[in-house]
Amino acid sequence: MIIAWFSCGVTSAVACKIALSLYDDVQIYYIETGSGHPDNTRFLSDCERWYNRPIHTIRSDKYLNVEDVLAKKRFINGPTGAACTFELKKQVRYKLEKELGNWDGQVWGFDFDPKEINRAIRLKQQYPDTKPLFPLIERQITKKDAMGMLWKAGIEIPAMYKMGYNNNNCIGCVKGGMGYWNKIRKDFPEVFNRMAVIEREVSATCLKDKSGKIFLDELSPNRGEIPEEIMPDCSLICQIEFQGIIDRQVERVLKGEIHINDVT
Repeated sequence: MIIAWFSCGVTSAVACKIALSLYDDVQIYYIETGSGHPDNTRFLSDCERWYNRPIHTIRSDKYLNVEDVLAKKRFINGPTGAACTFELKKQVRYKLEKELGNWDGQVWGFDFDPKEINRAIRLKQQYPDTKPLFPLIERQITKKDAMGMLWKAGIEIPAMYKMGYNNNNCIGCVKGGMGYWNKIRKDFPEVFNRMAVIEREVSATCLKDKSGKIFLDELSPNRGEIPEEIMPDCSLICQIEFQGIIDRQVERVLKGEIHINDVT
């Protein structure tokens, strides 16, 4: 059996489609965080029709959404990753893996981009038991390519991309920068305001600079430039160590000198 992870992002959607063409027994799973854009329901349904099979939705049985995690854990993020990703995604994945017992591989939607290839290498190094598969990297498919494939299939991309966000993460992603949060302030003021209240309640912040914490209710509307901010897709492996340090094998994968499955 192959586990294919669907995240309502364009790259994971195409990775799952490719997996279905490559393997006989593919089970597609989506982890519902409770904090995504409502349009995700439409996108998931469109992809189910494209795949001609269901996407299994699983979720935390302990927390309702991101805000629930942060308020109860009284922690936002740190060197080991974001509390919400750990509780809403990683723990849910662990539970599923325990229930399934074994698998022949797990399909991930990392695309053909230096930073994404680096994340794939780090995932392979740190979580070998997942038996990771990277169909987009293998076929040199970029995020733009994935969007084009969805367009050809007649599937409208998720709303968050059309609104100018780089990824279809939860609305109000704690890993976002100043420009991102100022855009959230404009597009989703209720989410911005609720997160600002939570920050004060737990005495922790999403943002920091060289001077220390920056509470959202003190963030200047003029700070940050979202087109210049690179925020990774919020995958199930938020806590990959050293993902910001480029592995020396990345360049060789980009040049086609080694296959992504051959990295060590």
